[in-house]
This record gives sequence, C-alpha cells and structure tokens, in this order.
Amino acid sequence: MTEGTEAAAQAVETAVEAAGNWARAGRQAGFAGMAIGVVAAGAAAGVAIERMTVGRGMRRRARLALDAAGPFGTLRGTPGAAIAEDGTALYYEVDEPGGRQPGKAAKDGRNVKAPRLSKEVRAAQEAHSGLRKRLTTALGRRVPAPTVVFSHGYCLSQDSWHFQRAALRGSVRTVHWDQRSHGRSARGHGQIDGTEPVTIDLLGRDLKAVLDAAVPEGPIVLVGHSMGGMTVMALADQFPEYVAERVVGVALIGTSAGRLSEVGFGLPSMGSKAFHWLAPGVLRALGWQSEIVERGRRATADLFAGLIKRYSFGTQDVDPAIARFGERLIEATPIDVVAEFFPAFAVHDKTDALVAYDNVPALVLAGEKDLITPAEHSRTISEVLPNAGLVCVPGAGHLVMLERPELVNEHLVALVERASEAARSSRTARA
Repeated sequence: MTEGTEAAAQAVETAVEAAGNWARAGRQAGFAGMAIGVVAAGAAAGVAIERMTVGRGMRRRARLALDAAGPFGTLRGTPGAAIAEDGTALYYEVDEPGGRQPGKAAKDGRNVKAPRLSKEVRAAQEAHSGLRKRLTTALGRRVPAPTVVFSHGYCLSQDSWHFQRAALRGSVRTVHWDQRSHGRSARGHGQIDGTEPVTIDLLGRDLKAVLDAAVPEGPIVLVGHSMGGMTVMALADQFPEYVAERVVGVALIGTSAGRLSEVGFGLPSMGSKAFHWLAPGVLRALGWQSEIVERGRRATADLFAGLIKRYSFGTQDVDPAIARFGERLIEATPIDVVAEFFPAFAVHDKTDALVAYDNVPALVLAGEKDLITPAEHSRTISEVLPNAGLVCVPGAGHLVMLERPELVNEHLVALVERASEAARSSRTARA
C-alpha cells in the first residue's frame, strides 16, 4: 500500500469514527441532535478529502509546532482565590507594578526556552515596551493608582488577555481572573448540583467576589471582553453604589448589552432562526453525553479549527500561531460547560445598567467583522455612554484583542491614562 493510499484510508477511517461519535450523541439528543449528528458526519467526510493529502501525523506536528511558536498564555502572576456565593473557588492572578513577576514556566516548573517569534509578535512586543514607559510616566507617583481588572469571554480564560497583560505589566497593577468553570477556576457548585443555572447576574456577583478579594481598596478600571463585558454590566446592575464609589474607568470590548437572540452569526435568515431555536436543547443534550462528544471534537479537530477561525478572526491571514492559540483556549472548554452557559445569553439585557458607567471614562471597541457580538451592538452601547470612545476596527473579528493587539493596547493605555487623571481630579475636588 502506497503512502498516499494509507493516508486516504486513515482519513476515511477517522471521518467514519467522527461521524459515528457525533451520530451516537445525536441519537441521545433526540431529533434536533440527530440533525447535528448528520451535519457533523457530512462535515467530517468533507475534511477527509483534505486528509488524503495531509497525513494525521503531519497535521499533529504542525499543531505542536504552532503551540511552541509563541509565549501565548505563559504569563503568570501572584495567584489567589475568591469564593463565590455558592462556594465556587474563582482563580485570579495579580501583576504588581514594578515588581518581578513569576513569568513563564513549563508545567514541570523548569524555565522555558524562548521560542523563535513571528514578525507580528516581535512588533507587538516592541510596542509593549513603549506603552509601558508611556503609562509609567503618566501615572507617575500618584497614589492610589488604579488597578485594572480583566474579565474574559465565553469559552476562553484569563490567558486570552496575553498581549494586554504584557503591555501593562510592571507599570500598573492588574488582576486577571477565570470565570467559573473556565480556566483554572473550579466548576460552578450550583451547576454541578443543579441548584442554580448560570446567569449573567451570577457572573456579576462572581466579579464582585473577585474584586472584594483582590482589590479591597483603591480605584478600579474594569475591562471586559464578550461575556466578560456582560459580567461588568451585571456588576453595575446589582452594585451601582459600589461602581459609583470605586470604578474610575471601563472598557467594553466585543460585547453586547442585549438582543443576542437576534444575532445572525453570518448565516442565512432561516439558518439563524433554526440555530437560535435548536441550539439550547441540542447543547444541553450533548452536554449529557460529554464523553462521546469530546471524542467527536478530538476526531474532527480540523473541522472545528476552521469554525473557530471563522468566528474568532475577521481575516484569513491572522498569524497561524495566534490562530492556534485561540483554538486551544476554546478547545479547553468542556462541552457541558458550553451547554451550561449558552442559555444565559438569550435573556441577557443590561442596557439600563450601563448608566452606572456614564460618569467615568469609557472605551467601547469592536471588530467590524465580529459575527458573534456584531459591531452594531457596540455602537448601541456607545450611544448610552456619553464619555465613551467608540472604536470599530476594520477587518477584525470577535477576538480583536488577539487579532489587533497593538491597536487594542494603544486604546487601553489611553483609557487608563484618562481614568487615572479623572480619579486624581475627583480626589482633589473631594479634598
């Protein structure tokens, strides 16, 4: 048997295995799940054609090479844990200004040899040093300087802020935390025992627990992407007095204040309606069959890589190492967690809560090609916030902070400068 014939046979075998896994999960999920299984089976068979020319081993080696191509997700800070109202441990890390950070390390604790970086990543790192110097100069010796708290999005983790963390590191105090059931945080206790579904309000209370533990005093700048932005809105909705007293700036990146049930995801009208109708039940049923589904996800890795890239980035020429990093973040989220969180978005509506931020400097930023939280949603948010600077990034998608890090960092540093100045002026006026 020739090498090409072996690759073809292996491709078909893998496609059949993937189709079977998804179809079995589909049968458990009922009629809608069977439809998903059939679609996945067809997609897996299509991917098999590519696998006839690119063997499984070669694709695996390419993924490993991309995983090692950059330092993404390796920045570490001083760890801590906040305890949510239901007992869930929420993991966070603090980067102190001017201090030596734990940095990056391998899982076995040894130092990591610096990898060869792409031209785009080197340019971003060079820009970081200039932004840090600028921010350090702007903040000077002002006491107290704000703490910048980052909240990540759905199916991501605190590591999705890699470039922003690197840009601010050493010049301002930052806190990065993992939402419940994401990253290094524990699975939500209320979800494990079935006593409480995930809601955006619950996430807002989780954020309050993190703030109480990690930032017990001093001014705060809140930064949220996607679900993290909704979390920031939920904090304001439930704790408006706290926000008025402590928050001096807010950045809402690639997020929405509501009406997510109307988002089309780049699908035709009928396809979009069918997705919104079927997805909650299908995901819930697939979550019950998580072991089968996870096998299907692994077997159809190429299919999911393509879907992730389409819905994460606005262009096809994104740095492959960055695209792979985004893929890894999303892959790390178990299907049952995906299912637990998904229904919360359909009922999310925090437009009225935005007024809590109308007196502080604000940044509203979105990618023009975002298919998940379209830029129009950011324009709606900016209309409610008179002090907001609206930035719509041409050609960028949902993970705009990874796709266009230099631009996002520039606007984020400008926001921290404005917030610091506003906090200082307010402090002077009160004195």
